[in-house]
Amino acid sequence: MKRRTFITILGGAPAAWPLAARAQQAAMPVIGFLDAASAAERTEFVAAFRRGLTDGGYVEGQNVTIEYRWAEGQYDRLPELAADLVRRRVAVIATPGTTAAALAAKAATATIPIAFGVAGDPIKLGLVASLNRPGGNATGFNFFTIELVTKRMQLLRELVPAARRIALLTNPTDPVNESALRDVEAAAIGQQVLVFEAAIGRGIDAAFERLAREKVEALFVTGGAFFAARRIQLASVCPKKAA
Repeated sequence: MKRRTFITILGGAPAAWPLAARAQQAAMPVIGFLDAASAAERTEFVAAFRRGLTDGGYVEGQNVTIEYRWAEGQYDRLPELAADLVRRRVAVIATPGTTAAALAAKAATATIPIAFGVAGDPIKLGLVASLNRPGGNATGFNFFTIELVTKRMQLLRELVPAARRIALLTNPTDPVNESALRDVEAAAIGQQVLVFEAAIGRGIDAAFERLAREKVEALFVTGGAFFAARRIQLASVCPKKAA
């Protein structure tokens, strides 16, 4: 090829490149965000998540896109929401605050990376093979909420030593519910544990109405995204109906 011809082609190449180049630059990585609660309940949580991304050099809308999927407290919707993110071909699925969401994501894909935050042991939950070598496509951290059940029961006995009837407030749709119930009953020494269930906001009010009628002397609330998102509701209703 003659030098003049080569220079002409090279010089004219940028005219053919911009469309493909712009398309490649515009294709930002997409993060799938999966949670069992609602957007309104997770405002502070999402703000912290965005700050963490910013600290790592990622700004939503500038160099990364986030696809949010909210189960609105309906845990049975999580598998389909996770499957939807897989179909969307997101780069990673983040489940930073819900064990059920992490399990749904793990069941939905064996290839897309998953970053989780869970209340219980991720090994027992089947999310990772071990702590030092997670293996697979999932990694994250443990809040140790489940592991602290026994310690929390000890603190409750110290605060209310005369309590003999303990109310246990649980979310029956949360996968950690069964192990939490088992641990509380095992830690209740000489105490009667009465189980109250709530899976929606109105269920909390109804549970406290029953709780008042039963004349319980102390309340133990299990961990999980549902009750964490409704901590203000729980704090406001306790003085009125738990006395």
